[in-house]
Amino acid sequence: MSDARRIGVLSVGNVLRGDDGVGPFILKILESRYEFPSEVVLHDLGIPGLGIASFFADYDAIILLDALSAKGQPGEIKLYRKDQPVRVPIPQRVSPDEAALVEALLFSELSGQCPSEVLLVGIVPGTVELGCCLSETIQAAVEPAISAVLAELHRLGINPTLGPRAARPSIWWTDKVSCNFTGEEASDVFGYSG
Repeated sequence: MSDARRIGVLSVGNVLRGDDGVGPFILKILESRYEFPSEVVLHDLGIPGLGIASFFADYDAIILLDALSAKGQPGEIKLYRKDQPVRVPIPQRVSPDEAALVEALLFSELSGQCPSEVLLVGIVPGTVELGCCLSETIQAAVEPAISAVLAELHRLGINPTLGPRAARPSIWWTDKVSCNFTGEEASDVFGYSG
């Protein structure tokens, strides 16, 4: 029986809101570029609510990828360990489609279901307007964020290998679509107005 720890590399974000989709974008690149041992699970959580707290209990360690509302310049990468995100004030949610990541981590910690190792790799977004593409500033932060994920995996004893031939990442929300939408186009495409 293996005593290998189960590690989750988990992304959070709304891929239809510009830079808010940086977490899923990075996850797709990791999936296409590297091979991971069976104890590492890559999973996109989408735009989760508090229900993801129970999801954290499946892992001994998690690495979270998310656009992060924090002080700093767009593209700046912020790394937070387990005790840091849960000590910051809970941000006010301005819309129902914002991820409840900090709240879920806090709930998970209070319920005793939080993994022993947590790293939040947060990228300060530039724009979260309706659209499917990352801004140039955030695109420039993708490789440094990937390096932060790989460094954390290495610290946890995991060394992903490059795939035999790196595939083009399947980032469906940027394929064959316009990166920016007018209000009318957004309503037509996404059923969204506002």
